[in-house]
Amino acid sequence: MKHEKQTGRDRTRSASSLPGRRAILGALAAGAAGLGTMAFGGWPLHNSGPGAVALAADQPTGTARQVTLYKDPQCGCCEGYADYLRSHGFKVSVVPTHDLPLLDEKYGIPTDLQPCHLSLIDGYIVGGHVPVEVVDRLLRERPEITGITLPGMPLGSPGMSGQKTAPFTIYEITKGARRVYAVV
Repeated sequence: MKHEKQTGRDRTRSASSLPGRRAILGALAAGAAGLGTMAFGGWPLHNSGPGAVALAADQPTGTARQVTLYKDPQCGCCEGYADYLRSHGFKVSVVPTHDLPLLDEKYGIPTDLQPCHLSLIDGYIVGGHVPVEVVDRLLRERPEITGITLPGMPLGSPGMSGQKTAPFTIYEITKGARRVYAVV
């Protein structure tokens, strides 16, 4: 087989010139350590007031109805939550990933408060199956927190099957002491 040297437009990127898994995980770890200044989508960090963790917005402020939802590729309830948000006027882009634990760590979500999936909405993290009235309250009030989370996969929550058996407790995501944001 004859090899010819390629130049300019004819050159294609070889697999070795693309960033590897270690480089990507290293970049995520750097962001989790607070060393990065840009992330997801390249938008600037904001919501860095008192008690807040540095946060990468998924879109510029002012387009509050845009959502980027990160989910496990095999999870169907996350698709149900995306459909729920769409039915309430949000434009949702779903991003399958096996790196949800790294994202939880990056955004400062304690292990016992980790949600099923993560949504980036107008500069906030919304973790799990949070009812839209609580998301709307977050976007209206704009508190100086990283976001909110509904831990686990509670039955009867938006996108989940089953009957709601107890009120949903939604927590703030912040560097400070654990605080309840809403009970619905």
